[in-house]
Amino acid sequence: EVQLVESGGGLVQPGGSLRLSCAASGFTFSNYFMYWVRQAPGKGLEWVSEINSGGYITTYVNSVKGRFTISRDNAKNTLYLQMNSLKPEDTAVYYCKYGSYSRNYYDTQSQGTQVTVSS
Repeated sequence: EVQLVESGGGLVQPGGSLRLSCAASGFTFSNYFMYWVRQAPGKGLEWVSEINSGGYITTYVNSVKGRFTISRDNAKNTLYLQMNSLKPEDTAVYYCKYGSYSRNYYDTQSQGTQVTVSS
């Protein structure tokens, strides 16, 4: 059974930082692309970032470029998202997902982690 467990969210002031983690199990983590997507209140899912299986190709949505960094530890089956210079518009529930190709993640279900950026 595939399990993706996100953690690390919270309430932070604008300009602050958070580091999200996603612990993966039930599949061969090192063989797959990994992604972060988010859902802001009242909006649909937005792809935020992805990383290839080897961890050497990363891409980001324009709105987070230069502020967020995606990484992975294949030995620990864990995905990360370092978020710096957070803005109120980053407020959302963040989910990790996996897939076989760029921009093509599987429709997995997980609880996500809430990130709230507010003063």
